[in-house]
Amino acid sequence: MADDVDLAQPVAPEELSALDKMPMRDDAGDIRPEFVEAISHAVQVADTAFLKEIVGELHEADLGDLIEALDADERAPLIELTGADFDFSALNEVDDTVREELLEELEPETVAEGVRELDSDDAVELLEGVDEEVQDEILEKLPLSERVALERSLDYPENSAGRRMQTEFISVPQDWTVGQAIDYMRETPDLPERFYEIYAVDQWQRWQGAISLDALLRARRPVSLADLVDEDRRRVSVVDDQEEVARMFGKYNLVAAPVVDIDNRLVGVITIDDVVDVIEEEADEDLKALGGVTSDEELSDNFWTIAKGRFAWLLVNLATAFIASSVLGLFEDQLQQMVALAVLAPIVASQGGNAATQTMTVAVRALATRQLNPNNALRIVIREGLVGLINGLAFAVITGIAAYAWFKTPGLGIVIGLAMICNLIAGALGGILIPMVLERVKADPAVASGTFVTTVTDVVGFFAFLGIATLWFGLK
Repeated sequence: MADDVDLAQPVAPEELSALDKMPMRDDAGDIRPEFVEAISHAVQVADTAFLKEIVGELHEADLGDLIEALDADERAPLIELTGADFDFSALNEVDDTVREELLEELEPETVAEGVRELDSDDAVELLEGVDEEVQDEILEKLPLSERVALERSLDYPENSAGRRMQTEFISVPQDWTVGQAIDYMRETPDLPERFYEIYAVDQWQRWQGAISLDALLRARRPVSLADLVDEDRRRVSVVDDQEEVARMFGKYNLVAAPVVDIDNRLVGVITIDDVVDVIEEEADEDLKALGGVTSDEELSDNFWTIAKGRFAWLLVNLATAFIASSVLGLFEDQLQQMVALAVLAPIVASQGGNAATQTMTVAVRALATRQLNPNNALRIVIREGLVGLINGLAFAVITGIAAYAWFKTPGLGIVIGLAMICNLIAGALGGILIPMVLERVKADPAVASGTFVTTVTDVVGFFAFLGIATLWFGLK
């Protein structure tokens, strides 16, 4: 579309109308290139009216995708041109790198105005990832009351419920009636945009219980809130880990949960949309960790940043590879006497590594979700050992037949079969025991398990195969 437009002129009304009628995304869910081109052209010619008309109507998630689709030098101008029509919550939908670059490039006054329109949890999420200096500049542009509230949330530990909660909620005295509570909500202009329950507190704002909206609306106006209060409602502390909070939401099917401080005062609420974000972040972090990739690596990072982030674990893997290779050095003479051993040894090690990775993936996930615990650990370890034995026997037959058919050497099939059984059992046990040990010593199993498990299967695989071969064939 942009190729047919004079870049010196604003977008014509008929083109605006055509774009307004055209879906942003194609049937596959991808942003249409012509849509991005039209927005890009409008940014270049500073067509504010066009941008406000189109961009101002986009959902925050779609706007975030559009920002990432634009060239880096067009993103900040888009925000500045759309002004108050730009939804700053869209910046929470983009890569961390893109967000940090934008917040550093934009004027603090611009960001501060956008932050004021956000819910407190979205504002905290937006600010927590930027440099402290930039963060302070933005906070200084906010009114005192808003700045103090955000600074209090930012002071809570990273990945805690205090960071995730929104400080907008509805609290009422429990000696009110249903009618008073309903009238209060009708007459108060600055209620949260969405809420699922209201909370009863005493005169010191201490938690007394929750009242669900369905219970409130079913009751008659004269009924006391004290009769509707659920005192056993699940709640969280400001210092609780966000992953534990997400687990609680899933276990008890929660939509919202009140947040209290150490004095049991109600200070915020966490809602299901925040928990979904936590689940996605934790899953993303675990998946990257299993591959030896840092959790903060993003697709928008440049090649130098990515290379530096991946170097450390590649170096560790290199060190462990030398350890595994040193086992081969112990059997150098045997390898020279029988070339088939050098050909087949990597097969045994590789198959053990694959089996270990399967077990390790299940174990790491089970540890993260607390499904694997001291109560069932022994049973699961025994189960995985039996799985390794069964698969070891099956692949011992397969590889034994293949090895004999390949090299026509009597006994070679038995040797590789026995080694395969040993290594698949070792891989299964290593895949579950190593993550459990790392968890016990307070290390992240997702980060470190892969390297250690691979080393175990390589060492056991090479040593078992070459050791059994040495004894079987009488090699020296």
